[in-house]
Amino acid sequence: MGEEVDEPGWEVDPEDEAGAAVVATVGKMMRWHRKRAGLSALEFGRAMRYSEDYVYKLEAGTRIPRAEHLDRADKALRANGAIAALKPDVAEVRYPKKVRQLAKLEARAVELLSYGSHNLHGLLQTEQYARAVLRTRRPTLSPDQLERAVSGRIGRQVIFERTPAPELSFVLEEMTLRRPVGGREIWHRQLERLLEIGKLPNVDIQVMPVDRWDHPGTDGRIQVLKFGDGSSVGRADDENGGRPVSHPRQLRILELRYGIIRAQALTPRESLAFIEQMLGET
Repeated sequence: MGEEVDEPGWEVDPEDEAGAAVVATVGKMMRWHRKRAGLSALEFGRAMRYSEDYVYKLEAGTRIPRAEHLDRADKALRANGAIAALKPDVAEVRYPKKVRQLAKLEARAVELLSYGSHNLHGLLQTEQYARAVLRTRRPTLSPDQLERAVSGRIGRQVIFERTPAPELSFVLEEMTLRRPVGGREIWHRQLERLLEIGKLPNVDIQVMPVDRWDHPGTDGRIQVLKFGDGSSVGRADDENGGRPVSHPRQLRILELRYGIIRAQALTPRESLAFIEQMLGET
């Protein structure tokens, strides 16, 4: 019997042409090495503990192989590292195209400013919270789309492990913290995660109390990413249709608004105490 490997989250997005091309190339290479080794798809599947059908899906470029599968295929087919060398490219394709683009920007950023009006920033979410939030989307995501979106969101959190560490500032609405997304257990773990992240030396988390309504963030999210070369990119829900902007004048407006929001929110120390109090109430 084949190994259970064909689960949701590893399907190729047909609209992601670049990603589909990468997976197709991996499939062709795998098939070439299998043929060179003189193995049928059934024989290769048995060696890998795959079903024959799954081997054909990999070779056809319709399923994204896991990193460990590439390692095992490389060894089984004696490809001398040719297949395993594709792991970084395949790892990127695992995530939706928009998430990959955002992750690349975040990977370059030396400073991030983020105000969220109704949801937690994806960098702050636990896997369970992210899955619960994404399940509320309409039209509903397919199981494969859901798992790819969750993996992409959690994958971006490598930003907390970067050296040198970027400066990260988040302002969260009190009502967002009080909404028990996913149920009380998931909500409770999410609050614990916020405390963990908020104690990092390069992270400031601030809470905007619900009674402070007269601030320039009431029309939606604001985010600014600053890069080491002095350039920046930002966006706001109510400006330019939510599209990214990089013109200095537009960025000054976003930073002005964010500065006012930060000034009106609780301080980072007060905010962590506030979240701890909420945890005690759950």
